[in-house]
Amino acid sequence: MRRSPERAQRLRRVRPAPAVVHRAVRVTAAACAGFYTFRYGLDRPVSATYALFAAIALGVLARIEGSARTRARTILWTLPAAWALVCLGTVLAVHSWAAALGMVGVGFAVSYGSVGGPRMVGLTNGLQLLYILPCFPPYSPDTLPQRLLGVTAGLLLLAAAELLLWPEPAPPDYRGRLARAALALAELADLAADACAGRPAAPGAVAAAADRARARLDELRFSRVPVMERPAGAGAVDRALTHCAAALRYAGPQVLRILRLARPYPGAARLTAVTAQALRAAAAGLPRTGPVPDTGVLERELAAFDTARAAEPRPDRTDRTDRTDRGGRSDRTDRTDRGGRSDRSDRTDRTDRTDRTDRGDRGGRSDRARPALGTAALDAAEGARFVLRAVRVGRRAPLPPDETPADQRPGPFWYAYDPAPLLRWRRFRANLTPRSVAFRNALRTAGALGAARLLAGGLDLSHGFWVLLATLTLMRTSAADTRMTLRPALVGTALGAAATAAVLLAVGEHPLVYALALPPVMLIAFTAGPALGQAWGQGLFTLVVALVFTQLAPASWRLAEARVVNVAAGAAIGLLAGLCAWPRGGAQDLRRRTAALLEDSADALRETVAVLTGTGRPGGALRRARTSALLTEAMYAQYRCERHDPAGDGPSWQAAVLAGQHAVRGAEPLLARIPPGTAAPHRGGARVLVGHADEVAAAFRRQAAALRAREPAGAAHPAVARARAALVAELDGGPAPGSDGRVSLHAVDVAVWLAGLLDDLQQIHEPG
Repeated sequence: MRRSPERAQRLRRVRPAPAVVHRAVRVTAAACAGFYTFRYGLDRPVSATYALFAAIALGVLARIEGSARTRARTILWTLPAAWALVCLGTVLAVHSWAAALGMVGVGFAVSYGSVGGPRMVGLTNGLQLLYILPCFPPYSPDTLPQRLLGVTAGLLLLAAAELLLWPEPAPPDYRGRLARAALALAELADLAADACAGRPAAPGAVAAAADRARARLDELRFSRVPVMERPAGAGAVDRALTHCAAALRYAGPQVLRILRLARPYPGAARLTAVTAQALRAAAAGLPRTGPVPDTGVLERELAAFDTARAAEPRPDRTDRTDRTDRGGRSDRTDRTDRGGRSDRSDRTDRTDRTDRTDRGDRGGRSDRARPALGTAALDAAEGARFVLRAVRVGRRAPLPPDETPADQRPGPFWYAYDPAPLLRWRRFRANLTPRSVAFRNALRTAGALGAARLLAGGLDLSHGFWVLLATLTLMRTSAADTRMTLRPALVGTALGAAATAAVLLAVGEHPLVYALALPPVMLIAFTAGPALGQAWGQGLFTLVVALVFTQLAPASWRLAEARVVNVAAGAAIGLLAGLCAWPRGGAQDLRRRTAALLEDSADALRETVAVLTGTGRPGGALRRARTSALLTEAMYAQYRCERHDPAGDGPSWQAAVLAGQHAVRGAEPLLARIPPGTAAPHRGGARVLVGHADEVAAAFRRQAAALRAREPAGAAHPAVARARAALVAELDGGPAPGSDGRVSLHAVDVAVWLAGLLDDLQQIHEPG
């Protein structure tokens, strides 16, 4: 009989991936080899139990990624921690209260250790099991050597299996994503350089290159990257890769702005071409075996362009007056008359202000757009310079001394100058706050496991560690997600228990049958679970543990009954923990966290402008905004991993995170390039820039207030539009000149940055 297309598609969808099958074979081989050797070869049932569950803990419950050598190395690195947990659990098993308190401490410490990076995130559940297993009766400290022997053998066998049985190749890492994004952005920068040199691109070439660059940059977001691939560690290398991604995402819009402003400008063309070369050098240097890029060429071109830009003639007050007098009316009036409407509606459009210059008098307004084009070229080059420096940090190349002034530290690459232990300590200390996702998850896990241990001990449940194992594997970061896992888990456990009872009644006390059945059943369980879902996984694992324990001691059908009761109790505790501790998961505080990020960004941009204009001093606002952006990114990543209702009437959370990140990433090159107090030519100009900064900061705060009040998307649009209209009017008419009638290019740089932030802020109004 022919299969229908729907049935064939359904079968393809549930077919396990080869990697899943290979992992199941490795875990089954390691677990069964250790179990059979100790149980039947050496007659040491305690060591057999610990060898089997050690292999399951790190092979199934843990998520260890990387090449075969990396996975084996990670398993071996966990041996000291495994020994410590087994010893601690053995000692604290003397009393239920002691074991429960130890479970709370271990649960929090191991879960909170995930702030150290994705490797710890993957090991968390496996390490928890290595404490759970020995903390239950019988209290037998004299068997500790056998337990340690079993754990050691199980982990060594698992490491050997990783190397010998279908060793996995190294998966694509984040460096590859960064390299592809840098190359795509370099291609776009080449087109921008050609446009500034008067060489138009082929029809459709710019749009196609821009789409490719956007797609590659979008791949860098942590929400699009598997957890184990994220460079989220506390060390300088991971921080540098994250910084590199942020710098690329900052440089992308600047290159697009160059293309929108493009007109003949040889200096900008040359600088943008060097920017493209720098991005290609960064892409080549991102692989660990590639050449380490140098920043010298780009820095020299930046300095030369800045010098030439400052020396070239610029529009001044007289130029604007002359253009107003010619024809008897102003350019702005001309625009109003020609279009039949006010220019105000044009200014509220998100398209760049210079797009409109081509519709009118190219002679004067093209000159006024030239400083903005130079600013865009500088910003793109500064972004590429940050990319190069981040790549050098990621390759552990020598760095020059930190040039950040003492009163503005820490600088953007502060982490490159601190030892690794200090960086880890700062990461752990920074997350010791209820605002941290890692801190909340650690508290939830510790409380749930401690309560489960008390319940199992208080009710004297046989095989009580199943209660904690169920709590550990079924609890999620939100109550809704936990509820979603309960039904398939309980149904699967019940069906598995029924099958187990039938097998025990039919086979009776014949250990040889169970010994022969264990490997194939274990292989099927570890293969079918990931492919077919929670119900199949729980049901088949119920049969696996029954086949194990019937070989350790005589068992009846009541073993299946105990399994159902324990899993139900563990699932109930996990659900209660989810209801009591931040039940809405990442969604609960994402709105509040995003609003706080916008407020911190408002403080940072206001302080940055005050420092650049000499009207204020650094007060740590930029550092606070940087930390706030990291916390919000972590909250957003958790939110993306949870089930939730589509936020069709809400804002774009991703756009809000980007607005905060761009406030930080844009302020860093400005502070590095512009000496404090020199951004404005005189006090009047400083007041104008500070006034614009206040308006932009007010728009950020208005958007934050709209988020906190759960106002409809777009509620803050008028405030953002007003602030942007004022900035565009200033830039269209030319920034305020100094006493010599010349415009400060630093003031243009700051104004363009502020306008870009408002462009980012407007994106938040779109549904997420």
